[in-house]
Amino acid sequence: MTIALFPGSFDPFHNGHLEVAERASRLFDALVVAVVTNPQKAEPLFDVSEREAMIAESLAHLDSIRIVSVSVLVVEVALEVGANVIVKGLRAAPDFENELQMAQMNQHLSASRRCSCRRARRTRSLRRGSSVKSSATEAT
Repeated sequence: MTIALFPGSFDPFHNGHLEVAERASRLFDALVVAVVTNPQKAEPLFDVSEREAMIAESLAHLDSIRIVSVSVLVVEVALEVGANVIVKGLRAAPDFENELQMAQMNQHLSASRRCSCRRARRTRSLRRGSSVKSSATEAT
């Protein structure tokens, strides 16, 4: 059984995340979506429980999905949930460079884990969570 881990801050969970999750759910037997608390990022727009609820509602149509919240290294989560693959979404070249470095470090920490990067469609690929968050706070 191939279990994939899809980690992210998901603040907020948007259509690009949804597309990556849908594609990953078709490629792998099970998908674990990990809401990661990242202390290096600015104050979140939504708390963890709100993000989990958004993700659960957005992915309710998919089978074999589990949602977890974590504040440890992604590779540790992968080991804990039994994930063989870590799925990451890519928008542009800087994402690839960043994810490549992270994949190499994860490979160093746990050689049995692979990284699968998925590019969202162009219409969904150029939105950063921080851009969506910024738009939402300006509108209020």
